[in-house]
Amino acid sequence: MDRQIRRLGLALLVLFLLLFAQVNYLQVFASQRLADNPANATRQLIAEYEVDRGSILAADGRTVLATSRRSPGALRYQRRYPQGPLYAGITGYYSVIYGRSGLEQAFNSYLNGSAPELLPQTLADQILGRPKRGASVITTIEPALQKAAAQALGSQPGAVVALDPRTGNVLALFANPTYDPNLLASQDPREVRRAWSRLINDPDKPLLSRAYQELYPPGSTFKLVTAAAALQNGYTPDSLWPNPPVLQLPQTTHVLENFGGEHCLGGAPKITTAQALTVSCNVVFGEIGLALGADALASQARAFGFAPDAASGDVPFALPFQEGVFPDPSYFTRRLPAVALSAIGQDNVAANPLQMALVAAAIANGGVEMAPRLVTEVRDPSGRVIQRFPPREFGIPISPQTAAELTRMMVSVVQSGTGTAAQIPGVTVAGKTGTAQHGVGRPPHAWFVSFAPAENPQVVVAVIVLDGGSLGSDATGGRVAAPIAKAVMEAALGG
Repeated sequence: MDRQIRRLGLALLVLFLLLFAQVNYLQVFASQRLADNPANATRQLIAEYEVDRGSILAADGRTVLATSRRSPGALRYQRRYPQGPLYAGITGYYSVIYGRSGLEQAFNSYLNGSAPELLPQTLADQILGRPKRGASVITTIEPALQKAAAQALGSQPGAVVALDPRTGNVLALFANPTYDPNLLASQDPREVRRAWSRLINDPDKPLLSRAYQELYPPGSTFKLVTAAAALQNGYTPDSLWPNPPVLQLPQTTHVLENFGGEHCLGGAPKITTAQALTVSCNVVFGEIGLALGADALASQARAFGFAPDAASGDVPFALPFQEGVFPDPSYFTRRLPAVALSAIGQDNVAANPLQMALVAAAIANGGVEMAPRLVTEVRDPSGRVIQRFPPREFGIPISPQTAAELTRMMVSVVQSGTGTAAQIPGVTVAGKTGTAQHGVGRPPHAWFVSFAPAENPQVVVAVIVLDGGSLGSDATGGRVAAPIAKAVMEAALGG
């Protein structure tokens, strides 16, 4: 009897060792091969598309930017974008082949139901035999403003961003060219690959939003940063500056000219800081930049969120934001003339509409810059709020006094300077134009940044139109970009 028990125990031990070895083999040695097995990938894909993925909604909680519907194919659900191209730069895509981007990626754990906050809901669904459901993401986007931005920009290449300066809420975020994410969400692999090939090979890069992912020289809109640095460092709106027809750049035979070769204010021998901003005088702002020096300019740019290079920065945003760039002061050590060029938003200075909107928003908000906010809350399938994202302060780049002085200077730009095309009857608008050179023989980029009402700012709008838009080489920020900003501001203020 004892012999039989020993034999049985030995057999069980051998079986246990075999089982232990097999488990270790599968989990350690064969894990990568099994994970790479096409059949296993198919099962994972089917499981992923078994989830009723949550919706992405506008600020009103009703307008659908992205949702899921039952699919007649092997995959149970298919992603749909009811107004795809209008919101593509926000939602991104959810593709059976190419993965995710935009909010689809940034909030994937909520949308696919795997976030810890959704565990009770998931367990309830399992018990009741229901498909797993994801949470809904509520954005800050105002549909009326998004449509107004798209309509005002029309077919011109560029982008529009609208913010609430008090909260940092992103009210509109639109760029041309855009794309239809429904094509990438198709469950026909051939259709998806054809669409991807067209998009990825398009030289205009529609998969990257010009509103926040690409960088361009900001031109004279950057004079807001330079003016802020001057006011923060002891100068005033009434400080007088020499007003020659051209500025002789130090350490070189080159000169800096005003737009169109003009002599600011009819050739007055001296003009004030405020007057220089009103007429966007390059020569005077070159002088201001040289007087301040690279350290002061760089410090002020950093305070607004500009990074020393394209690989750094810390402005928090739900999407992959490419912050503006202002070179490290060491860059100017042997390039002193570049200080004057950088002060007018040229040379190695770069930004996008979201970055310039943040600069204007800090001015509009009394010197406090709020972090850009795109999502306010997440709701479970029953409608309960499971996560909130309150407004966050990014920093205080300027004093309240500087903000008030800059506001008055920007109002002058719209009332009697280069931005008169942004005037709205009965509303005081503050703004700054920009006409940015970016290559010999190429039409300039047209910029405009603004906010209204100037006395109690409710909306900030930043616009860029690439390569002069419909006016080409004849474009200026005041002629091309300012009317677009005006249309969006009017929509935000109720028409």
